[in-house]
Amino acid sequence: MAEKTQIRIVAGKLRGRKMTVVVHPGLRPTPQAVREAVFSILGNAVPGRVFYDIFAGTGVFGLEAVSRGAASARLIEKDPRLVNDIQKYADQFGVADKVQVLRADAYRWAERWVPPAGGPVNVFLSPPFPDLTEKSAEFLELVRLVLEKAPDESVVTIQAEDGFPVETLPDLPAWDVRKYGRNLLLMRLKGEEVPPPESAEVS
Repeated sequence: MAEKTQIRIVAGKLRGRKMTVVVHPGLRPTPQAVREAVFSILGNAVPGRVFYDIFAGTGVFGLEAVSRGAASARLIEKDPRLVNDIQKYADQFGVADKVQVLRADAYRWAERWVPPAGGPVNVFLSPPFPDLTEKSAEFLELVRLVLEKAPDESVVTIQAEDGFPVETLPDLPAWDVRKYGRNLLLMRLKGEEVPPPESAEVS
């Protein structure tokens, strides 16, 4: 059953601006505390970079990134209603020149993605829950593609939930894994050396 709720931009030049969104079973809005945690961890890696919000949903992550100084935000979402809503708020908030909303399937988009020249980017992935569980192989392939294509020093962030097979992530030791209730944040800096597996102790 769908219901309306309000979400707000937490910080930056759009701080306090509110978005009214219709939440339905296919939408998985990220709790505000988790969104704040993502941007707190990214910190100075946000200003001046392009921010990709894949499976954009409400679009609040991309808009929050622009509010906090991102060079621009590219939001990928396949639901035409959500695409229209994101564009409406970008216009309303006066940031349409920095926000590009692409109506596309995230998996096909990743296959064609060519990162912008000129340095690292931030990539945020928050797929619908069925993609994390029933389509985990396809989702992990998407993550692999994004990591392969992203410039060095880019940060890739996955917002998942309990039940996501974390152990199947490529080069798991390179990921910073944090838990917030049932929510998981998985972050990786592209180009960072993967820690070697711990060697077994010799008795």
